[in-house]
Order: sequence, then structure tokens, then C-alpha cells
Amino acid sequence: MADDKKEQLPTGDLLKSSSLYREFQAEREEILKHKWIESEKAGHDIGFEQALTDWIVRHRSKWRKARQIQTAHQ
Repeated sequence: MADDKKEQLPTGDLLKSSSLYREFQAEREEILKHKWIESEKAGHDIGFEQALTDWIVRHRSKWRKARQIQTAHQ
């Protein structure tokens, strides 16, 4: 039974400190900002899926390049 506890997947702080999780969170924040801006322009909530698709097509590539440059200089 003691081995069962050792084999559990790490969670909490370890997960949140991973670079992959930080990138996911940063990208999600950008999508939510985009959703807010585009919803304001449209006069109604455009929904997460539409905001996600639009952000990926219009902004993701440029955002990732800028993010790579930013993290390289830290």
C-alpha cells in the first residue's frame, strides 16, 4: 500500500510550476481578453469557441513569436 502513494501523479504546485502549464494559462488569458474585446465590438457575447478560433487564426502565431523572444531574454 505504501507504494500506491508513491505512484500517484504529482498535482498542485508541481503542475502549476511547469512551463507547459504556464504557457497554457498565458494563452488562455489572451483568448479571454480577445473574447471580451470582440464581444464588446459585436455588442453580445461571441462565446469562447468563436473567440478561440478567431484568436488562433488572427493572433496566435505572432503572440507565440513574441512570447518566445520574451522568455529567451529572461
